[in-house]
Amino acid sequence: MLMRSWLFVPGNHERRLEKSKQTAADVVIVDLEDAVPVREKERAREMARAHLASRGPAPVFVRVNALTTRWCLDDVREISAGRPDGIVLPKAEGRDAVAELDGWLSAHEAEFGLPLGSIRIVPLIETALGMHQAYEVAAASPRVICLAFGSLDFCNDVNIRPGEAELELLYARSQLAVASRAAGVGAPIDTVYADVRDPEGLASQARLAKNCGFGGKLCIHPDQAPVVNGVFSPTPAEIEEAERIVAAYEAALAAGEGAIQLDGKMIDVPVAERARKIVAMSRLMEQRAKDGRSGE
Repeated sequence: MLMRSWLFVPGNHERRLEKSKQTAADVVIVDLEDAVPVREKERAREMARAHLASRGPAPVFVRVNALTTRWCLDDVREISAGRPDGIVLPKAEGRDAVAELDGWLSAHEAEFGLPLGSIRIVPLIETALGMHQAYEVAAASPRVICLAFGSLDFCNDVNIRPGEAELELLYARSQLAVASRAAGVGAPIDTVYADVRDPEGLASQARLAKNCGFGGKLCIHPDQAPVVNGVFSPTPAEIEEAERIVAAYEAALAAGEGAIQLDGKMIDVPVAERARKIVAMSRLMEQRAKDGRSGE
């Protein structure tokens, strides 16, 4: 599954939910939490379940309300009945919270006749405690496919005021990338970029996140998705080079060689593995294009 761009859509906004069926984003997140006022929580839950019944081609995750709120238990049960691709868990701060959600999902999968483990989890790291325990969060359940970074709440919690280059968040991003790799889950998803009228700033922040080991980025407007997809996608030249590296390295292995030179560059295990990842992503991009969703 491509996981470059994740578009938040308010769960109580029918027009935006409908438009999300044609989104360029790789993943849609129907939001029941921050984007929905208290008086709309139950209505948003009903609309989210209805949307799941008529979703578009993109995978649909639902951000439920935090476990500590009175809405979460009902959110999870009602959304599970709609067969979502996954749940985004806000304010994830430790192993116990993810394990508790895992247990609820297992019970609901049995109740609604779904395959066990079919509903995945993306914990959202938004606090100092969550950042400190990022590895435990990521490793808490086989349902966890990746972590996501909520920098706005995190900065508020830690009293950080990021500058334009966001040097103040390098530790946090690096922590999430290392914890994710150590736990054996996918590359983390970066935080939202608040200025929807600044594609250059969005692209710059996305490149920073990519260089820190992230695999995608959260979006709050449909126009942000193509920008994010472009940053987190290999270029045609990179794909061509990766295919040549993989072919040459596999031929070398077959001949009993462990390292080779290609165009004057040393090709060994790390280089070959990186090339394989690029080729694998290019195959996913090709499949998406065949499905009529270029993502650009």
